[in-house]
Amino acid sequence: MWKPCLVDAMTSENDIARVLIKNGLRLFRMPRQPIEFTRIPEANNLLNDLKKHPHFFVLGCIMDRQVKAERAWVIPYRISQIVKSPSFESFLTLRRKQILYVFEKEGLHRFNSTMASLFYRAIETIHTTYHDDASRIWIGAPASAAIVRRFLEFDGVKIKIASMAANILARQFKVPMRDLLCIDVSPDRHVRRVFRRTGLVPEKATNEYLVYRARELYPKYPGVFDMSCFTLGRDVCHVHSPDCRMCYLSPCCPRVGT
Repeated sequence: MWKPCLVDAMTSENDIARVLIKNGLRLFRMPRQPIEFTRIPEANNLLNDLKKHPHFFVLGCIMDRQVKAERAWVIPYRISQIVKSPSFESFLTLRRKQILYVFEKEGLHRFNSTMASLFYRAIETIHTTYHDDASRIWIGAPASAAIVRRFLEFDGVKIKIASMAANILARQFKVPMRDLLCIDVSPDRHVRRVFRRTGLVPEKATNEYLVYRARELYPKYPGVFDMSCFTLGRDVCHVHSPDCRMCYLSPCCPRVGT
């Protein structure tokens, strides 16, 4: 088995980081395209409409944990069907018990009781803090830190979800921001797999370690690694039988040739 020397390993890691950054920036600079959050066109239309229905995006972000993304992001749409309107004013008419009933009856989430409560409190926060307009979280080209912090103010939201939300706003919705310094990589299973297999982090590295590694590699925008690593992990660098021949990192990946 071929084992690179330390200098070769460092060079390989730098090459891999440069390629991932270049591809991430290419994706960042692409024109805005509608995002397919779910398999339901009507739900996607609402989630992509930051001007008229920004609460759908915010509520979808808050639901996106410990279930498949498509299942989480469709929840605001399912609730809108219950109140027969996508307007935020209609969401405000819902009581906590009503939301819990819908979550449990429809099996909207893996943790229906907890997520129903977070959904209800998120509606309250949008109402009281942002005066019924969730887009106030990001309007006015604020610093990325401000956007991340505002998402962290929602009950149950931690840094992974807050960074993910800010990154989607910046990268795919093209929301103007003063900087991208505080948008971290979101270490989901695909991102972790690519970082570990390419040697950018040790095999047993924690999510926190990975976040700081991304900050070290590209401090201007650590979240630049998100989309390039996610698509590689999903489409090529599979858990079992990765298709290294189709990977653009294969010329410098330490896994190839071992």
